[in-house]
Amino acid sequence: MNIYQHFRKHEHPFVDQVLSWKEQVERTYTPYLSDFLDPREQQIVSSIIGTANEEIKCIFFGGGDETERRRGIIASYYEEMTEKQFEITLLEGTFDSKFNRLEHRDILGAFMSLGIDRKKVGDIFVADDRFQIIVTAELSSYIMMNLTQIKNARIDLKEREFSNLIRKLDQWITASQTVSSLRLDIMVKEIYRISRKDAVSYIKGNRVKVNHTDIDDPSVQVIADDLISVRGHGRSKIVEINGRTRKDKIRVTTARLKT
Repeated sequence: MNIYQHFRKHEHPFVDQVLSWKEQVERTYTPYLSDFLDPREQQIVSSIIGTANEEIKCIFFGGGDETERRRGIIASYYEEMTEKQFEITLLEGTFDSKFNRLEHRDILGAFMSLGIDRKKVGDIFVADDRFQIIVTAELSSYIMMNLTQIKNARIDLKEREFSNLIRKLDQWITASQTVSSLRLDIMVKEIYRISRKDAVSYIKGNRVKVNHTDIDDPSVQVIADDLISVRGHGRSKIVEINGRTRKDKIRVTTARLKT
């Protein structure tokens, strides 16, 4: 069986990576620790390793039950894994909220300006006068020394225990739709209530991501659990694909993140 038939073409390089990780663990019996993986990458790893694999297993951890981005450990089935082995650190920054307003993109941009690879950064949480970011442990000291300001806000960063993690309060609004196709442009049109012309323009203009990956092909087919984000319009996801109608239309349940 060709394993690649189960994945989109742009996912094939990551599939190759996972296969190499799997082979390395099977050959050396040494656990492999990945960088932070987005939810779709975690799905790919899980599908390749498999829940019925009697030789190796894969476990994910990103700091808490609600975190999206997580590091994975692929290890022999008999290995005992602890949270410490994922080598991640929670950093909390405080700032004066009377004069500054920081958003997710401001914080991520500041980290990227330090030359830090996005794969070394996990989830970011923002509250009224503080924010938290999860990073690989080896970078925490460097970040605390070098990140002292974001926009005009002076930042004081400290390490915190994961028990202090800010809880996410995301609200998703679900909807049932009937569509002619699961093409990306059609789904963007339906979910965001824009014209198909605009949907195609957004996609070809690199304003649309599927599972955190830029997609510029309007004909890409979406599947259940796909996360879609359109710059300036927010995030949505494909909750479930519910079969076809008598007129051969496709029933889909979607959800859009309330802003």
